[in-house]
Amino acid sequence: MRTWLGRLARDIGRKVAVAAEEVRADFAAPLGLVARLPRQRREDRGREKICALHAPEVECIGKGKARTRSEFGVKVSIATTDRAAAGGQFVVGARALPGNPCDGHTLAAQIARTERITGVPVERAYVDRGYRGHDAGKARVFLSGQKRGVTPTIRREIRRRAAVGPVIGHMKDDGHLGRNFLRGAEGDAVNLVLAAAGHDLRLPRAWLARLLAFLLGIAAFALRPAGDHPSSARAA
Repeated sequence: MRTWLGRLARDIGRKVAVAAEEVRADFAAPLGLVARLPRQRREDRGREKICALHAPEVECIGKGKARTRSEFGVKVSIATTDRAAAGGQFVVGARALPGNPCDGHTLAAQIARTERITGVPVERAYVDRGYRGHDAGKARVFLSGQKRGVTPTIRREIRRRAAVGPVIGHMKDDGHLGRNFLRGAEGDAVNLVLAAAGHDLRLPRAWLARLLAFLLGIAAFALRPAGDHPSSARAA
């Protein structure tokens, strides 16, 4: 495949060299990526490694799970409420993290953005063990499985941290977060915000649908003829 790629790139390069200047400018970036591709190695990391020619911003993200060792895309950070509201678990903060940074180095910025969006200070933040060595205040950040400084209330709230998993799953399956069709790094950020907004909008819509079904059931029961009521049948 390296041989085929080199032959194709050289053939296109020879034809582009005698073309107009606008054509050479259009082919400069793709040919530059193709020239980098044969030289990269398996152990390369970061933005130096190209995972997809059509989307150079795609990165290989290690998952550390038996069924999914790695994923290709852009890392994101999702913040939800600790307690589920009447409509469900709402997303209150979402950030795209290009460059595949360490999770702990993104926590302070995520907390600051969540506070700016909601206008409410974050009293306590619960994260998984991937955030060890984070850059936020240790007094209000608690890791999954932490023992020191944990009260019964905090222990109960730490167990609620697992609720963010289904939220991310719904965003991937229902909100197109699992596959982005928008181009570039800006498209990754826009797709994440749209997926989070769509998730928050689906929750009150589902709650209103249940309320409407309940009201229609009451109305249908009230509009029944007198002989169709169960109480009338028992009285007879």
